[in-house]
Amino acid sequence: MKRNNYSIMGLVLLLVFFLAFNLLNSSLFDRVRIDLTENGLYTLSEGSKAIVKDIEEPINLYFFFSQKVTKDLPQLRNYAERVRSLLEEYTAYAGGQINLHIIDPEPFSEAEELAAGYGLQAVPLSLGGDELYFGLAGTNAVDTQQVIPFFRPEQENFLEYEVSKLITTLVNPEAPVIGVISGLPIQGGYNMQTQQPRPPWQIYQQISQLYQTRMLNQEIESIDDDIDLLLMVQPKALSDKSLLAIDQYVLRGGKLILFVDPLAELAEPPPPMPYVPDEGLKKLLTSWGVNLPESVLMDAGNALTVAGAQGQPVRHLAILGLQQQVMVAEDIITTGLELVNLSTSGIVEQTKESTTVFEPILQSSANAMLMVPQLVQSARDPADLQKNFSPTGQVYSMAARISGKVNSAFAEKDNEEHIRQAENVHILVIADTDLLSDRLWVQVQSFFGQQVISPFADNASLVINALDNFTGSADLISVRSRGQFSRPFIVVENLRRAAEERFQDTEKQLQERLKETQQQLNELQQQNGEGNQLLLSPEQNQALQRFQDEKLVIRKQLRDVRHQLDKDIEQLGTLLKLVNIALIPLLVVIVVLMLKMFRRRSPKGI
Repeated sequence: MKRNNYSIMGLVLLLVFFLAFNLLNSSLFDRVRIDLTENGLYTLSEGSKAIVKDIEEPINLYFFFSQKVTKDLPQLRNYAERVRSLLEEYTAYAGGQINLHIIDPEPFSEAEELAAGYGLQAVPLSLGGDELYFGLAGTNAVDTQQVIPFFRPEQENFLEYEVSKLITTLVNPEAPVIGVISGLPIQGGYNMQTQQPRPPWQIYQQISQLYQTRMLNQEIESIDDDIDLLLMVQPKALSDKSLLAIDQYVLRGGKLILFVDPLAELAEPPPPMPYVPDEGLKKLLTSWGVNLPESVLMDAGNALTVAGAQGQPVRHLAILGLQQQVMVAEDIITTGLELVNLSTSGIVEQTKESTTVFEPILQSSANAMLMVPQLVQSARDPADLQKNFSPTGQVYSMAARISGKVNSAFAEKDNEEHIRQAENVHILVIADTDLLSDRLWVQVQSFFGQQVISPFADNASLVINALDNFTGSADLISVRSRGQFSRPFIVVENLRRAAEERFQDTEKQLQERLKETQQQLNELQQQNGEGNQLLLSPEQNQALQRFQDEKLVIRKQLRDVRHQLDKDIEQLGTLLKLVNIALIPLLVVIVVLMLKMFRRRSPKGI
């Protein structure tokens, strides 16, 4: 009887303890957020916080996720919870300026029509017609709409950037203004050889459709503050006043993307010698901590195959096809790109005296070297370039971000308005201009009077990604790649890998024993003579028996290895469950009780 009473009292005490813990937890930690993930996945970066604090008029965010159709997709549901938690973090920092709506667009409902109306992508999940919505729509006070059509788990690193970009666009809905200084005919022109007008480059046409472009004279003496980004393509002989204007624009917070090429193949007229940046531009580059060697990159690891002098296929060491493995995956500029083509590219280096941060975007393989541009120009057959090829083993950068502290390249002692130093500039230098030309990334055909473009490389996407990133605020540029939410159990993987190595070693031993036994059988059969091949001698019978015994022993060893692997993982799982179920709640209870005791003992004024 007493035991039953004690059991009932124990259950009552546990229930009271559980309720007390939840009450204390909700009262003391209702607004407390603790992010224990390695990369701070649930904590906004400083750039995102600054973007949210700049919201002047309320915006609406509509997060659409199909709950019912994903009940058997736990990994996707976990990622959806990750997205939701991040959106709630934005809302918490916005001080009432973000209205977050969580919507489950069930089939044939008004919510589904709303998701489709915003342009969200519906992904079919089954033959029965089930569709998945997993995206974000946003609106501002003037009904401007922005959407993330679908949250792709493989792009999780850039989740925060995409959300911050959407919010930035809603806060500043007007298309950014891009000032363009170009020494190449990207706007088109007149072809003196064919006596025909030349259309603008396709990449310039795409830029003009997405942004407000403003062509600037190379003799410009000032750059207006309403220009969000300065785009420079192979500038020629800039005057001191123009260089000063560029210097001051960058130092007062303007963003710059510079394309400069040691051998621009589409320059007009064609250059009789390699392009050499004038001393003024070199002066600017030096102040930014950048050096552009007057050499062309030869890269056998990324060389594309072209037609040789006799029509035979040959790898052209100066025409490169860069794939994902030589792009910096953690940078938003290269995300989603599969192939970027370059031709007679140069390289970007950081100077020894640099005070800036140098972050490569595109890199060569280690099977590369630099070559004098005259040798590249004079080579009539691409195969000739291989005769002088001697790789250095060094990895070169063809494009790099430049940020950080910069001093002015000019000394204007008597000018009080002159900016002498900036704490953080935003510059992107790409040592190739040919990647902008149509021939390296797109085919253009005429179809009933209409132009049909067929891209075969991601050159335009690279440029648009860079423009999107740099036309945002400095806060948006600072939002970089974050870690993965879905993390593997490293200890478990190490256990599994070690066991598999043991398994492979045992399997190898088995194969060697089988080979030896088979050799012995062959030798014994040869000794019996051709007429008695089907008769087994006592020695052969013994060998067969030994072989079968060995197979049984080794199979048992394999089972033991697998069994031990499962046992190690099971023990680890038990330990993890114990920590999650017992240890962590116990620690939380201890902290809560300590805080409660501290509050009781503290004076009321504290």
